[in-house]
Amino acid sequence: MKSSVSRAVVAASVTVALGLTAACGSDKDSGGSGSDDKKSSGQQAKQKPAEGKPAEKKPTALSAADLEKAVLAKGDLKGYKVEKMSAADMPSQTVPADPAACQPFADMFMFATQPSAKARVGRTMTGPDELDATVISLALLAHEQPDAEKVMGDLRAATKNCTAYEHADSKYRDVAALPTPKAGDEAVSYKVVGLIEGQKTPMSFTVVRSGSTLAAFYSINLLKPKKFGVPAEIVEAQVKKLQDA
Repeated sequence: MKSSVSRAVVAASVTVALGLTAACGSDKDSGGSGSDDKKSSGQQAKQKPAEGKPAEKKPTALSAADLEKAVLAKGDLKGYKVEKMSAADMPSQTVPADPAACQPFADMFMFATQPSAKARVGRTMTGPDELDATVISLALLAHEQPDAEKVMGDLRAATKNCTAYEHADSKYRDVAALPTPKAGDEAVSYKVVGLIEGQKTPMSFTVVRSGSTLAAFYSINLLKPKKFGVPAEIVEAQVKKLQDA
């Protein structure tokens, strides 16, 4: 698990650094006695549910195939390179964080959640500026809507109750909420500072819920640690494509 965490944190950024250097049924009479008016009234009462509007249904979890159609791809954002994340960089197994109040952050680091997603897809993106070492990782996580809402609630609670934690033999400090983008049905953003290759490296996360699906984004820059943040254009483009799908 530790090696998986290390790959997820470092692999994409190291690649960039190397690149820089290189309702109703039938109506039947039960046979009871009564006037025609009463029968007519009873029939109308039975038909009422069919005449009314059907109860609104909450979105159900998308399939893996649905997510593949909805995730950002090459050509969706001019100049951005998009690559598929490997399964090794998105392990489904979760590892306890200390303290437990920070567990939602530790899980989201791997694009994992509790409750677990029904399906997940992940991508890494690098921008058009070849001198910019910022790497964006994003994932779409399919849930039933109540589960998606719970994940968002847990993340919001963690921004208030978690300031530092340990996870998979790594330490993270200076956890703090960031301004939340106006996107989807609800969103949460926060930053975490980890020690990577001997230097303090800020990482930013944004998670947006659109219906029953979560769009999660993670940003890191190993060469310029102070330059971090998920570009608004990526968040907007991904959420729009998800909603359109």
